[in-house]
Amino acid sequence: MKNPPEPSGKQRIQSIDILRGVIMLIMAIDHCRDFFHTGGPNSDPTDMHTTTVFFFFTRWITHFCAPTFVFLSGVSAYLAGTRRTSKELSAFLIKRGLWLIVVELVVITLAFTFNPLYNGFILQVIWAIGISMVILGLLVRVPLTVIGIIGGLIFIGRDILDYMQLPKAGAGYVLLRIFFTAKGTILPLGSSHFIFDLYAVIPWTGVMLIGYVFGSLYKSSVSAAQRKRILLVAGFSFIGLFILLRLPNGYGDPSPWSTQRNWAHTLLSFLNVSKYPPSLLYLFMTLGPALIALALTENLQNKLTKIFTVYGNVPFFYYVLHFYLIHIITVILFFASGYTTSQIVDPNSPFLFRPTNFGFSLGIVYLLWMFVIVVLYFPCRWFSRYKQTHRQWWLSYL
Repeated sequence: MKNPPEPSGKQRIQSIDILRGVIMLIMAIDHCRDFFHTGGPNSDPTDMHTTTVFFFFTRWITHFCAPTFVFLSGVSAYLAGTRRTSKELSAFLIKRGLWLIVVELVVITLAFTFNPLYNGFILQVIWAIGISMVILGLLVRVPLTVIGIIGGLIFIGRDILDYMQLPKAGAGYVLLRIFFTAKGTILPLGSSHFIFDLYAVIPWTGVMLIGYVFGSLYKSSVSAAQRKRILLVAGFSFIGLFILLRLPNGYGDPSPWSTQRNWAHTLLSFLNVSKYPPSLLYLFMTLGPALIALALTENLQNKLTKIFTVYGNVPFFYYVLHFYLIHIITVILFFASGYTTSQIVDPNSPFLFRPTNFGFSLGIVYLLWMFVIVVLYFPCRWFSRYKQTHRQWWLSYL
């Protein structure tokens, strides 16, 4: 069943496109590190015993991507609702959410593994956004205040589970892992297939619901000055709450910080909060600066912001393409480094063409990252222009 064409007056918010473009570019650093860096996904940049400042911040800077992306998905859902009835918005969000789940299982998993047999399905941020979008689609007919309360309770209250005795086996364990506590959870599907779940759904749903509520700041009845003030107050409040709660190692994160061998690593320990699942302090730390960025970039226009906007206009298109490009480059470097077809499969690596002893220095990783984002600028610019000049129903799903 086809959706009606998007109206020609489709609202675009420059600051949202700028911020989304920035985080999409930053995100690719982490995926380049997974594929190109020595040790790849098996190395831990947050291990205080072995990490360096540069290695840690290569990972830490990408922490801002997933929460900002999910939050902005909520904002965009609200903006989409300004062009639809509640019933139409509900149907659109549910269908788009289900579509994203299929894409994660089929398209993104293949891009990550290059395994056409699909022995492993990898559930990441697109999966979490898909489920969250379905849940939001079921909620959009209730008052915005109710959505805000539900989102706030999830946002603040998920960490209570860290203090509870939870099931260690059985159906209850599986459901809790999928929806609340997933952290690299492997769920077997028979003897030769499995699900690798990185993103617990419900905490990210809370982020999307909060984003949906913040989307109401972009109503015509809210002035730009009022919106900027609210975003700045919220952003600095988030950062302040992160510091206040983190200092005493109180509620909000299961990983306490501690004094390390020098002041730099002590700072790293302080910033080393939990992403899987996203803790309250992790969300305060990442969404605070994101809200401030939204406030400060609303009327910012220069050559650099125009470049960011190209990527921000087509985030899903970019997201899918960048995985395939990174893995294709990995295949080229695999053979260029002297590996043979007998080494394509490594039992210790979930990715084909990515043996555990393959990889390069961080400097090379950053050069490859810059190459990836430059190459992708051109198809993103083409697709961005295509979306601006065409109104086919399927464009709403990309």
